[in-house]
Amino acid sequence: MLELNKSGTDRSEPGRLPAQAAGPDTAPDPRPADDSPSTGTSTSTSKGTGEASSERVPLRPYLIAGAILCALYFLYAYFQYARFGSPSWDLGIFEQEVRAYAGFDAPIVDIKGPGYLILGDHFSPIVALLAPLYWIWPSAESLLFAQAALFALGAVIVGRTTQQLLGGRSGLCVTVAYGLSWGIQEAVKADFHEIAFAVPLLALVCRALLLKRYTAALLWSLPLVLVKEDLGATVAVVGFLLFVYGRRLQGALLAAYGVAAFVVTLMVLIPAASSAGTYDYWQKIDKNGEQDVSMLDSVLGVLDSSAKIEMLVFLIGITAFMALRSPLTLLIVPTLGWRLLSQDSNHWGMVWHYSAILMPVLFLAMADGVRRSRGSHRPWLASYAKVAVPVAAAIAVAMTQHLPLRDLLRPDTYRTDDARSKAARAALDAIPAGARVETDITLMAHLTSDRTVYWVGGAPGTAPDIVAINLDFGWSRPIEDPVAYAQQLHPEARYRLKHRGGSFVVMERTTPEPAQIPGVRDD
Repeated sequence: MLELNKSGTDRSEPGRLPAQAAGPDTAPDPRPADDSPSTGTSTSTSKGTGEASSERVPLRPYLIAGAILCALYFLYAYFQYARFGSPSWDLGIFEQEVRAYAGFDAPIVDIKGPGYLILGDHFSPIVALLAPLYWIWPSAESLLFAQAALFALGAVIVGRTTQQLLGGRSGLCVTVAYGLSWGIQEAVKADFHEIAFAVPLLALVCRALLLKRYTAALLWSLPLVLVKEDLGATVAVVGFLLFVYGRRLQGALLAAYGVAAFVVTLMVLIPAASSAGTYDYWQKIDKNGEQDVSMLDSVLGVLDSSAKIEMLVFLIGITAFMALRSPLTLLIVPTLGWRLLSQDSNHWGMVWHYSAILMPVLFLAMADGVRRSRGSHRPWLASYAKVAVPVAAAIAVAMTQHLPLRDLLRPDTYRTDDARSKAARAALDAIPAGARVETDITLMAHLTSDRTVYWVGGAPGTAPDIVAINLDFGWSRPIEDPVAYAQQLHPEARYRLKHRGGSFVVMERTTPEPAQIPGVRDD
């Protein structure tokens, strides 16, 4: 179970983290992680104690492993994008946001609604850091590459920290286990999301905690509140851990900062930016469809689904259950909390991107759990700790046969000349640059770099220049007459068929553009 060091002392004991920092937070610690003096002994001596000096852990192997993982992630994401296989509208949404930041404009995302300020949906201003990359590479592909690099950076941090803690080849084993973990793979499949920034940040926070660089842990925690509105609660837990580890003032201040950021963001900042004047996602907890759900019912129902239980088992199972031995596991509680309380089944399971931010925490908790267990007085636990890391790596490799990256072994993954892709590209060619386009998910992220894009059915009164749809998108009712459907969406305008190929239909407006277009400001 979780073991917290409540002694407030600096003495190193088996299975405990010292409470005091060993040296400056900003400089590498030249001593082993158990605070014993450096004696200049061989690496094997360091390994024998279950610790490895940071000076003895080379960076190059982890950079190489990170580069390979980055290539795999981007390769998968790129070919999914090139085959017009985006699973949701999120990639288009984030490109519109980054495009606005790159142009020094307010982050208006018309896909969410004409003139919609995205900070009134989720509070993720850290996404503005991608603007310089977008200046160089103005495409949704740049966001996919950035996410691949951020995930791979997390693997470098997690793996190298593990070797510093455990020695041997444990670091590379954990790099593989983390890099192939289902939480990361499913996030890659789900296209870009802002949580990509939280992954390396949380890895750095956990690394600093494990290496007793507590001021560094505090500093790396601060920007998490700019990634997503719920991460203020996670920052508060970091503050709690600092408090328990003996950094009372730092811990209390950081916990207060996290709670304040959480409350202010949800109660003030997001409602101020939202046209509805509220935080829309409260409804994910207090409503199941049209039915109201009390908070008590939400709490009592946190484990009322097999999907929730499966997710929890696999979250801990990928660490060979050793993460349960570390207090770092407390950092996953806030994210798991809102997910289990949610009435939206998308939040419960093992798909989408929601578990990605848990991966660096869990794998570094595993490393900490192994370190603690090696000195256990229970022989079975000490013995299991010796094999837990390779077991976790084996689990990750075995699970990959059922996860997205397995597709990289299939020749069809690299084919972008199939009939559907050709028809989609022909439809794109029929849509002029600069046009205002209403479309579905299939073409959306391919249009957002140089067109104004609306979600189909989500832009009443705008009379867009083009309505482009994929008839095979999965509509609730088949669209028999696309032109009539376009005019049903926009009775204020008339449309005619401009292009049709395969399942893709492009219609253009034949009547003049409205004098007033919702969401469009007059400059």
